[in-house]
Amino acid sequence: MTGSQFTIRRWTSKHVAKWLKEEGFSEYVDLLCNKHRLDGIALLTLTEYDLRCAPLELKVLGDIKRLMVSIRKLQKQHKDILAEMGYVGEECLVAHAGNSSQSKDCQCNGVDHSRDSGGSSGDLRTEQYQNGKYYKYQPRRLDPEFWKTALSSVYVFVVFGFTSIVMVVVHERVPDMQTYPPLPDIFLDSVPRIPWAFAMAEVCGVVLCTIWLLLLLLHKHRSILFRRMCSLMGTVFLLRCVTMFVTSLSVPGHHLQCSGKLYGDMWAKFQRALAIWSGFGMTLTGVHTCGDYMFSGHTVVITMLNFFVTEYTPRSWNFLHTLSWVLNLFGIFFILAAHEHYSIDVFIAFYITTRLFLYYHTLANTRAYQQSRRARIWFPMFSFFECNVNGPVPNEYSWPLSRPKLLKALIG
Repeated sequence: MTGSQFTIRRWTSKHVAKWLKEEGFSEYVDLLCNKHRLDGIALLTLTEYDLRCAPLELKVLGDIKRLMVSIRKLQKQHKDILAEMGYVGEECLVAHAGNSSQSKDCQCNGVDHSRDSGGSSGDLRTEQYQNGKYYKYQPRRLDPEFWKTALSSVYVFVVFGFTSIVMVVVHERVPDMQTYPPLPDIFLDSVPRIPWAFAMAEVCGVVLCTIWLLLLLLHKHRSILFRRMCSLMGTVFLLRCVTMFVTSLSVPGHHLQCSGKLYGDMWAKFQRALAIWSGFGMTLTGVHTCGDYMFSGHTVVITMLNFFVTEYTPRSWNFLHTLSWVLNLFGIFFILAAHEHYSIDVFIAFYITTRLFLYYHTLANTRAYQQSRRARIWFPMFSFFECNVNGPVPNEYSWPLSRPKLLKALIG
C-alpha cells in the first residue's frame, strides 16, 4: 500500500502505521499512530522540527534524518495536495512555532516565514519575497473565466487564419527547383524516403489530439487548460508566420511538385487560404503546400499535444505518458522520413515548442512573479490570461455535464 495505490487523503492512523513498518520505523508506530493519531495529511505536513521538538521529541538523530527522507519522498509525490492546502512547496510547511529560534532563519522558495502575521503556530504566510521585494500572499485561486477562454479561442483561430494567408504567400515565393536544388541534410541524405510516412505522422497527431480532447473534457479545470492551449499554440504559430515569411528555403525533395505563382488574383488567394485553414493544413484533408518549411507546423502540434497530455495527467499514469511520447517521437520521425521538412525545421519546432511550454508553466506556477511589474510588461497576454490563476493547476477530474435525472434516480 503506497501513496500511488491509495490516496493519501484517505489514510488513517492504521495506514500510516503500515507505511512506517514498510519504511523500517516500526518502533515509532505506537508514538506517532496510537498516541498522536497521525493520519495521511498530518504525516504529509510533518517537518523535521516536529520530530525534534515537543510533543514528539525523537532522540535518535539518524532515525530523524531517515524518517524525514521518507516523508520528503511522500511530499514530492503529492505536490498537488500540498499546494491545495496552501503550501508553495513540499518543504515550505508552516509548522514552526512562532517563538522558536529556528523560525527566524526559516526561508523556503522565496517565502520568509519570520514575517508571518501574529507570530503564532499555524499562521498562514501573508507575504512572499523575491528579487529583493515583498509581495502580498494571495489565497489559492483557479478562476475558470470562460470569457477569457473564449477570447483565447478567437486568438488562436485568427492566428491560424493569418498563418494560412502567409502559407499562400510563401508558396508563391518558393525557389525554383531547377535553380535551387534541395539543401544538404544529414538525415534526408541518409534515410530513403518513405511515401506513406507523412500520412502516418498526421495519424499520430490525430491520436494525440483525440487523447487530449478526452482529457480536456473530463478535467475539472478544463477552461484554464483550454485557454493555455490556445494561447501557446497561437503564439508559436504567430512566430512561425514570421520565420516562414522572412526566409524562403528551397524544396527539401524532388518528389514535391512545387512551383510559384499559382494564384493570380486576390480572390483565388483567399480561397486557397480558406481551404488551408478549414483543412487544418493536413494532407489527410487534401491540403498540399510548399515553402512553409522553417519551422515544421506538424512538429509543433504533435509536441504541444504531448506536453499537455503529460503535464495534466497524474504522474502515475505511466502507460499514457509513454504512449504520448512514443506518438510524439514517431510523428517526428515520420515527418523526416517523408522528406517533407529539413531536419533543422523539425529541431527548431521541437525546441521552440518545448521551451515556450516550460517557460509559460514556470511563470504560471510562480505566484510572486505573476504579481511583478516585469511580467506585465514583457508578457502582457500571459499576465492577462493568468492573473486569476495563481499556482499549479491540480489534476482533478469531473463529469462535464450534470447527470441525467434517470441516472440520478437509479444511483440515489
